[in-house]
Amino acid sequence: MKAAILRSFNQPLSIEELPVPQPLPDEVVIRVHACGVCHSDLHLADADWDLLKRHTKLPLILGHEVTGVVDTVGEAVAELRRGDRVGVPWLHWTCGECEYCREGREVLCNKQSITGVTVDGGYAEFVKAKASHCVHVPDGLSSAEAAPLLCAGVTAYRGLKQAGLASGQRVTVYGVGGLGHLAIQIAKAKGAIVSAVDIREDKLELARECGADWAGTEKPERAHVAIVTSASAKAYEAALKGLRKGGTLAVVGMPAEPFAVSAVSVVAGEYRLLGSAVGTRQDLREILALAATGAVRCRHHVRRLDDVNAIFDEMRRGDVAARAVVEFPGRVDTLSARRQDP
Repeated sequence: MKAAILRSFNQPLSIEELPVPQPLPDEVVIRVHACGVCHSDLHLADADWDLLKRHTKLPLILGHEVTGVVDTVGEAVAELRRGDRVGVPWLHWTCGECEYCREGREVLCNKQSITGVTVDGGYAEFVKAKASHCVHVPDGLSSAEAAPLLCAGVTAYRGLKQAGLASGQRVTVYGVGGLGHLAIQIAKAKGAIVSAVDIREDKLELARECGADWAGTEKPERAHVAIVTSASAKAYEAALKGLRKGGTLAVVGMPAEPFAVSAVSVVAGEYRLLGSAVGTRQDLREILALAATGAVRCRHHVRRLDDVNAIFDEMRRGDVAARAVVEFPGRVDTLSARRQDP
């Protein structure tokens, strides 16, 4: 199979031929249709995050926004069959037994393994996954459109869900990129009044296209919830100032450097800072179901696996609008052909 491999940090990925993986009894092998190119992949390749760097296996096939069809089924797998269309998310496996898993917070499982970090991911024609942690992709979504929902979509969804965003409340989205444009649509689907903040006019125009009630560089009205999807420390400082008293700041985007928070301001305003990590399997089912109704649509453009290093360079420059998705020749489903964005 053809795969893009990270052999060392801060080096281009290598396009190589590898054997097709074989499943263990509880695993499936999936023929990849599409894989979203997440900014986390770039951070991993560039060794920006010390916490994850020490857990990242090398050599590694990156990619954790994977959609495709089940090709081979392990002998102990009962929940999936050959030909099922599924998604493979960030959470490759969780134990189901620790206190966090029992509390329904499997994203905090201390024993978890991570697709495209601790195990090989979807920048390849085939990927191996735990059957228990794959999710079915609804018929109403193309593989390319569904792929980014497995990380960008579910991350934005869980952040707003954890923040307790309610209909009629004001929410401000800081950073209108792959996560931000989805957060706008999710918040609108929840009945919120949505504002978007970015420094680039093309991103603000995207926010308006996605349904934002207001878009600009400075938020004029304080929000009940601010969600930062940008990897910018300055965005967090602006977001905290943009909250109403008692508001919630959802920490989703991950800048490499710390951001400043005034303890006096947090106490005086009774602000709540909420960290939110990716999403559970239930969160995944919910965002995919919402997207299948048409309320949320990932803006994406399709590329080839051979383009992955060029995509990374474009991401470093901030030139990727919304989401880049790698598709594999001969693997494009009919929905993707009909619905992909220009």
